[in-house]
Amino acid sequence: NRFRRREDDSLILEECDEQGEQTEPRHWIRLESGALRFGCFSPPSVQDSRAFSAFLLEQAPCHLTLSDLDIDHMEVVYGFDMEYSGNHDQLVAETLFADHPLAPFILGEDSAHTIECEPYFGIALSGRCDAQAFLEIKSRTTSFEIRTGEYQAQMLSVYLTVRRYWGLNETQDLARTHANLLNLADDLAVRRVVPLVVNPLALAIAGRPS
Repeated sequence: NRFRRREDDSLILEECDEQGEQTEPRHWIRLESGALRFGCFSPPSVQDSRAFSAFLLEQAPCHLTLSDLDIDHMEVVYGFDMEYSGNHDQLVAETLFADHPLAPFILGEDSAHTIECEPYFGIALSGRCDAQAFLEIKSRTTSFEIRTGEYQAQMLSVYLTVRRYWGLNETQDLARTHANLLNLADDLAVRRVVPLVVNPLALAIAGRPS
């Protein structure tokens, strides 16, 4: 494992091999002045990821002296990365917005290239807006790549974030709240994000020359 302090004074503990190289799956923890963040890249199973999260959140109140007054919100982020050597923004526009009312602007005769197409949507999952979900598509294509036609293999990312705000309900247990957020994220990922966004983009990438 590797423990280090970043320039912003946050502390990071992450898994690595004996040579100090990052491994997969890779668990990590980051402690900031105002946040505790943790996660797992390429988890071997859902159970592994959930067990890791539950252990940390059961220990955090004792070791970090956390109380409900210290917490503003908790969120879970699912990331889906797809490698693509091409114009990410063009791919997103053609795959997800070809029939959209704004398609004539994004993809019409005036558009030599689509250079910015990173939709970000947010919804409230409850009438009180204490539970929310956000969907973001992140392109990593640069104008230089588009101009030259020379593209690096970069990750096109889809992020699903499910968030719960503190203080609007009775006292909340960290591990239980996190487990509930995971259940919400699992449901949205399976019913909405993967079939409506991830799969169409993955199929579009597979159908284009590498």
